[in-house]
Amino acid sequence: MLYVSLKYICAFFFLASNHSSLVALGPSNHPLPHPTRLTSQSLKMHRDAWLPRPAFSLTGLSLFFSLVPPGRSMEVTVPTTLNVLNGSNARLPCTFNSCYTVNHKQFSLNWTYQECSNCSEEMFLQFRMKIINLKLERFRDRVEFSGNPSKYDVSVTLRNVQLEDMGTYNCYIMNPPDRHRGHGRIQLQVLMEEPPERDSTVAVIVGASVGGFLAVVILVLMVVKCVRRKKEQKLSADDLKTDEEGKTDGEGNTDDGPK
Repeated sequence: MLYVSLKYICAFFFLASNHSSLVALGPSNHPLPHPTRLTSQSLKMHRDAWLPRPAFSLTGLSLFFSLVPPGRSMEVTVPTTLNVLNGSNARLPCTFNSCYTVNHKQFSLNWTYQECSNCSEEMFLQFRMKIINLKLERFRDRVEFSGNPSKYDVSVTLRNVQLEDMGTYNCYIMNPPDRHRGHGRIQLQVLMEEPPERDSTVAVIVGASVGGFLAVVILVLMVVKCVRRKKEQKLSADDLKTDEEGKTDGEGNTDDGPK
């Protein structure tokens, strides 16, 4: 597709330059002198006439850059909200897609924590050729890196989650030569107790009722079908018997006739 577009662009440049040269050489603008009177000035004018005009060149360049597809930004996948039980371990998943393989010498990662929407972000983990745990006073030794950058996974695990850990966790990723920085945002919610399980008794009752009703309907249809089939078989047997009796009576009458 790009090759075909470049062909059209080259053709456009060629036609534009020819058009400009023809305009320059027209009889009403700059007619060439007689061949026997060509001078250095006329030759220079003749050569300049074949050069494309700036307007056409700028138009061609703008057309070319409009056809070049823009770079796609890095895609980062994280859960929007993560509900965690107080005192349990929470894995903050963060994966990304990039057009380039991960080079640990150039790859960089920042994990930050933001207590509120207007609060400043606090960095608690980095990757600069290796994992650097900044060990904030808030988390101390409860944060550990549980991902694998080579597999496009930069997740972290927060052990023994506390109520104070609620907030926004940001994951920033740079993977050169990809020029775009990836960003994922996770809202962590800490629960004091597990949410109650939904009572499925009503659903079970409704499902059983519907299933029983369908079973009864199917059974009734099968019984009706069997009764009809028996009636049809009985009618067929009676018709066959009647036909046989008629044939027997006909044969008997035939035998009595000559006597």
